[in-house]
Amino acid sequence: MSEEPKKPTDSTGEKREKPEPKDNLVLTQHKITLNGQEIAYTVTTGTLVLKEEPDREKEYDGEKPKAQFFFVAYTREDVTDPATRPLTFSFNGGPGSSSVWLHLGLLGPRRVAMTYEGGLPKPPFQLTDNAFSLLDQTDLVFIDPVSTGYSRPAQGEKAKQFHGFKKDVESVGDFIRLYTTRYNRWLSPKFLIGESYGTTRAGALAGYLQERHGMYLNGVMLVSTVLDFGTIDFTPGNELPYVLFLPSYAATAWYHRALKLRRPLETLLTEVERFALEEYAPALLKGASLSARERAAVLEKLARYTGLSADYLERSNLRVPDARFFKELLRARGRTVGRLDSRFLGIDRDTLGETAEYDPSYTNILGPYTAAFYDYVRRELKYETDLPYEILNFQVWPWSYAEHENQHVYVGETLRKAMTANPHLKIFVANGYYDLATPYFATEYVFNHLGLDASLRQNVQMAYYEAGHMMYIHLPALEQMKQDLADFIEKAK
Repeated sequence: MSEEPKKPTDSTGEKREKPEPKDNLVLTQHKITLNGQEIAYTVTTGTLVLKEEPDREKEYDGEKPKAQFFFVAYTREDVTDPATRPLTFSFNGGPGSSSVWLHLGLLGPRRVAMTYEGGLPKPPFQLTDNAFSLLDQTDLVFIDPVSTGYSRPAQGEKAKQFHGFKKDVESVGDFIRLYTTRYNRWLSPKFLIGESYGTTRAGALAGYLQERHGMYLNGVMLVSTVLDFGTIDFTPGNELPYVLFLPSYAATAWYHRALKLRRPLETLLTEVERFALEEYAPALLKGASLSARERAAVLEKLARYTGLSADYLERSNLRVPDARFFKELLRARGRTVGRLDSRFLGIDRDTLGETAEYDPSYTNILGPYTAAFYDYVRRELKYETDLPYEILNFQVWPWSYAEHENQHVYVGETLRKAMTANPHLKIFVANGYYDLATPYFATEYVFNHLGLDASLRQNVQMAYYEAGHMMYIHLPALEQMKQDLADFIEKAK
């Protein structure tokens, strides 16, 4: 029989308990002018300790600390009745991403200064007031899931338990309940906004918050959406992504003038979408039974719309995964296109390689957002820690999808059930035409197959922007997004 581990002792030989983690919060006051109106606001920065209810079958007479959740909350000061003031919880994706992108790119009162098109500025980088912040419409809470940002598991807890679909949803959902309770916001109109895998989390949270905590939301805002991993998983036997990525391939080729066709982007995309559904999809479904005549007709149009050579498409068996497209489209120019935003170009050492060495649209934003946050959190928000702020923590992988074993991750049904039980729940979906991570046509496909009752379909609103996955780095898209999101919140609250 193994012995019980001994508790640590002090210099007198007395056993001592490990100190329990405590909330660590800093409050600062600020002002910003939005639409000609000066807004005073308070920022609460720091960590709340998330605790687990005691197991009644074990001898433990208190709640057990599980994690320290880092967050940044913005609350308007001139609000007398919180029930009239919307509250929005925001997070990004990854999995493993902090909330910095939506925080300092789209929603918060300060944003990272990029070029007009969203390109990489010359270091050192800068922050600027965000004239398009949503703070005039809603209070904002930016959440970093465990192992991202400054969020960490409690002492004695393993980080790995949080690195999976189910525990991630539960822990973030429980934090939302804790914050809402602690700050007396249960009667406020409540919203979620997530980006990328954050939309997967948001879809699952809509159900978890409703069913576990009785928290009914007014709205969910999805930025660059993935609710069905089957739409983006290029694996043998799954033909769906080839069809659903095609319009975004065409948009990318159009942007880089790799097409002989010169017509307005939206006109082109309408034409490509029709081809994808009515000709390309049936051809792929036929497989080896596709006739030579049918194959030649599809091949000709595929080359016309993708900017790839007919020879390359023939040798690819009419199927080009995203990783190959990034490399092949501009191979003759010695350039690759970005995954998150295909407007941006990369340069590889090996121009003959099959895939790109890196994503130029990610390296474009990594430096500015990292530097800006580190400076902002200490200089302006007065929160000090020597921990690294995990912008995107790859160590959370492999991410556990145990609940979806032998199937693609799909949260569309959870969202449908939440909308059915709460018919007031509204959904806003932001799509970037140049997003080759979560293409807009795949998102449309998922919502067209959600199985929503006809009476609920008008609860879903789609918007499109001529930028990529993080469309808000492009100033015209940021300005339009502010208006779209403000209108959505006003109608849904």
